[in-house]
Amino acid sequence: MKHGFALFVFSFFTMAQAAAQNNNLEKATSGEELPYYQIPSYPETYTPGTVAARMIDALGFRYYWATEGLREEDLKFRPNAQARSSMETLDHIHGLSKVIVNASDQKTNEPGPDEKHLTFEQKRAKTLQNFKRASDLLKAHGGHEVEDFKIVYGSGEKTTEFPFWNLINGPIADAIWHVGQVVSFRRSSGNPFNSKVSVFHGKLTE
Repeated sequence: MKHGFALFVFSFFTMAQAAAQNNNLEKATSGEELPYYQIPSYPETYTPGTVAARMIDALGFRYYWATEGLREEDLKFRPNAQARSSMETLDHIHGLSKVIVNASDQKTNEPGPDEKHLTFEQKRAKTLQNFKRASDLLKAHGGHEVEDFKIVYGSGEKTTEFPFWNLINGPIADAIWHVGQVVSFRRSSGNPFNSKVSVFHGKLTE
């Protein structure tokens, strides 16, 4: 009897946890809880961490609006046969966001699960959440140097490290570059960037 009750309780909490996870995913992919609808308030002080975080916030804000309202025909668009499509470009930005958040979280970049099954909405949510987490981690670092936030590739004891400088001129700058491509591509596919978005002020203008 006790065993049956314990099994019931375990099953109940397992189903409740699964339902909560599904609910969170639905909220994220619907845009209800996505970060960077507008850029966060700027920090009160200038430190290496807050300046770097502001760069990522600017990237997140641009990415949010570059990808807002993309249609299937926009995602499939490519300027020529040799170029990446918009969706392939977004896949690349998603990969860059992982490198950015892993460096900010002092984690090694290791081969992960195949995410090809994810929808555009799910990848968009994950990318934005990666940018937000990376920014929050850098802000939390306070006034200390950011030299501990290295890019690390590898597995086990065999790793290759690059300094934080490479994170700036590599993944962060590269992601900004590719967000601009998405904006250009969507204009070419007949769905231009929202003209009310002010990247200077970090919000929609009236």
